[in-house]
Amino acid sequence: MSRSLRSILSPNSIAVIGASANPAKRGHQAIRQLLQDQFPGPIYPINPNLKEVMGLKSYASVLDVPDSIDMALVCTPAKSLPNIINDCGAKGISGIVALAAGFVEVGGEGAILSKECLEKARVNNVRIIGPNSNGMFNLHHRMNLVGVKGMQPGEIGVVSQSGNLLVAFMTEANWRGGVGFSTYAGVGNQLDVQFHEYLEYFENDDKTKVPIFYVEGFRKGRQFLKACRNVSQKKPIVIYKSGRTEAGQNAAISHTGALAGQFNLTRDLLRQAGATVVEQSAMILSIAEGLGKLPTARGDRIAVLADGGGHATIVTDSLIEHGLTLASFSENSLKRLREILPQPATLQNPIDVAGATDFDPAPFANCSQVLLEDENIDIVLIVGMFGGYAHRFTKNLLDAEIESSIRLGKLAKEFGKPLLVQSVYGALRTEPIDVLKDSGVPVFIWPETAVQCIAEVVRYSKRKEMIAKFPLVRPSSPANLAASIVKHALSEKRDSLFEYEARNLLRAYGVVVPPHLIVRNSDELRHVQREFGSQPIAMKIISQDILHKTDAGGVRLEVSGEPALKSSYEEILQYVNSYSPLARVKGVLVSPMAESGVKLIIGVTHDPIFGSVLMFGIGDVLVEVSNDVAFRALPMSEADAYEVIDDIRSRKILEGVRGIPPVDKTTLANLILLVSKIALSHPEISEIDLNPVIVRGDEYDVVDARMILKPIEK
Repeated sequence: MSRSLRSILSPNSIAVIGASANPAKRGHQAIRQLLQDQFPGPIYPINPNLKEVMGLKSYASVLDVPDSIDMALVCTPAKSLPNIINDCGAKGISGIVALAAGFVEVGGEGAILSKECLEKARVNNVRIIGPNSNGMFNLHHRMNLVGVKGMQPGEIGVVSQSGNLLVAFMTEANWRGGVGFSTYAGVGNQLDVQFHEYLEYFENDDKTKVPIFYVEGFRKGRQFLKACRNVSQKKPIVIYKSGRTEAGQNAAISHTGALAGQFNLTRDLLRQAGATVVEQSAMILSIAEGLGKLPTARGDRIAVLADGGGHATIVTDSLIEHGLTLASFSENSLKRLREILPQPATLQNPIDVAGATDFDPAPFANCSQVLLEDENIDIVLIVGMFGGYAHRFTKNLLDAEIESSIRLGKLAKEFGKPLLVQSVYGALRTEPIDVLKDSGVPVFIWPETAVQCIAEVVRYSKRKEMIAKFPLVRPSSPANLAASIVKHALSEKRDSLFEYEARNLLRAYGVVVPPHLIVRNSDELRHVQREFGSQPIAMKIISQDILHKTDAGGVRLEVSGEPALKSSYEEILQYVNSYSPLARVKGVLVSPMAESGVKLIIGVTHDPIFGSVLMFGIGDVLVEVSNDVAFRALPMSEADAYEVIDDIRSRKILEGVRGIPPVDKTTLANLILLVSKIALSHPEISEIDLNPVIVRGDEYDVVDARMILKPIEK
């Protein structure tokens, strides 16, 4: 796919269909910009009513051009697009960028027109960027088909569903300096070319170090995750996801399905695939700059070198809030720092130089060398006024400050560790700051931005290593008993398994489930005490028509003794009959009460965008209220199973609380992997909902198990 995009995003020749002599028209502006930028290849204006445009010969159709054409910019109205696609196909043009609106986004005739265009594109082997695109550019190729001026070539690629966001990036880049762009594509309606194809293009684009994606909605999320997992091994990917997934618009009948339609699902899955998901638009360009300039982090131990207490304190708070570590210095480093800095300086982390740099900025470089050489330190962050001493005190410091900037850039390259600077003078674009940026050291104005960048560098470094080290766990052949259970349920045209079937299926894969009996009439209650003794009992209705048993009054807990068993049994039948008179009742499932522990939920749902997704989090009846869950796409790796456990906000509960022993994460991770294996081995199951799973130490009980089947295609 990316090969076909190369001739569009990096063409050797361009046709402008709808070329115009009117300076206000895009068909004029595009040609003018190409000529001004000295695009290296031929430009062919296409307009049957013009002989020439800005000195270039105009043609009535692309079919009249005697030479080959790589791509076409289409500036004509929407209704002209089908015929243009036919002509481009006949000419052998690889692809087009369509600017016109009036397609699927307006519905009705627009949707019909979209379908016609896509069909013609497939027949003619023509790729379409857009329609409703604001254009594209490749600045290293001197091709700007967007028309926005003032953009500097650089190493950041942009793919966006918002043209305004590109303008915001360009404005910020020009203001901050040190950032430029390689290729941009306005995806428009994504009629043809999808997000994952742009990502595959960037994978092999040497001019792009970091691609940025602004996404309102994925259409082929599974393909994007696959591409992201591959590309993130070569270069970082920054994504800002607005809106919510389409799954959120669909009614779901299980807890897992109900919770899966959230933004958190998209964020978790993208991060699992190696992407950096930024949740504040103001941070997008800063994070991309940092990831593009900084090397991989070996760990999360940060040394802070500051010239004042205020910003150092803000940085420290932010580092701790992001779960990062303040590094401990070696004895040798402490000795060398004491030799460099005056007595009032604070040598604990963060280091306060105590005014030592006010009239000589060299100690920043000298101290940074000591810190970068320390094996206990992974990342160095300089905080305060560096880059502005000449501005703040005396111009006589300018040469020394520039020399320190040069040294810092060399030190960062020499030691291969991330080195960042936060400067209150960052907005002034002083010469020392420009020197830092040009040497590959990112400079940020605000401490929180610098720390956020560090957190994302650490996260990306860890995820990159995990993807490389831990393969995805693929499914094996389904267990015979499990397959027969599913087959039997489908033969009865049911849309779910009975809970005892779900328990037996789990048991077939080695999942520990409590013993149970099925009571079909009151006479069979006598078997309960013989089987389970005096243990407190849980009783639940069995009916293919009642999924949420508690809502129907079909659950009784802590039942003890024969009289209570009988009365509870009769109450369940009475309440269920009142709740749903036509419900087909199979009986009552009876099982010993589980011991106390941490109540969790483990589930799998089928997301329409991303496919099979596993969910893990805090469970029981308040699961949808607490909303403390995390997601992973299937198949997943062993490392994913451990990581999803640590992703929930309430992970501290798993370490032991109120007499409940700490949860053994290996046991829990193995259970998560078993559930993922079941889901992958049985595509007929659309949703799995184990809630709650009560965990204590290295033991667990699956207290409730639901499995929803995919509708049978008629």
